[in-house]
Amino acid sequence: MTRDEALQLLDLHIKAENLKKHCLASEVIMRALAAKLGRDAELWGIAGLLHDLDFEYTHDRPEGHGLKTVELLAPFQLPREVTDAVVRHNAETLHMQRETVMDFALTCAESITGLIAAAALVHPDRKIRSLSGKSIRKRMKSKDFARNVNREHIVLCERIDIPLEEFIELSLGAMASISDQLEL
Repeated sequence: MTRDEALQLLDLHIKAENLKKHCLASEVIMRALAAKLGRDAELWGIAGLLHDLDFEYTHDRPEGHGLKTVELLAPFQLPREVTDAVVRHNAETLHMQRETVMDFALTCAESITGLIAAAALVHPDRKIRSLSGKSIRKRMKSKDFARNVNREHIVLCERIDIPLEEFIELSLGAMASISDQLEL
């Protein structure tokens, strides 16, 4: 699957602009993680871009989230590594275990996007480029800030041998690189 095909699927199945931006942010962080870890950035980017492809179909049925995406992706015959990671980013709800580097990477990448976006939105200039790793770590410690962001998922970066501080910096840099698309 090419990135253009993935973007077409995203447009076909996701109407909410904020969800599309979340997927773009997840993609760019996954690409950065792939580069850092010596993995296939194209493949990892596709996983990040399409991980929530079924969200608008399953938001009221979380036990189907990820599984429906795999059905939608079946005609494209993506590697099992990708489809497993898509399903396992919802591992707790599906009573599964994360197993691979991509499983952990996708879960922490897609989780930190919400924290960074929320931090940008409360910053005076509403820009990702104005944020620092220190400010994100501070926001992460505040349980009242961005309550829906699962901090335990973000810390899974340590399962792929990337310290939290480094992961935050990598994620900030990645999202800043597409700040115009994210409108942040």
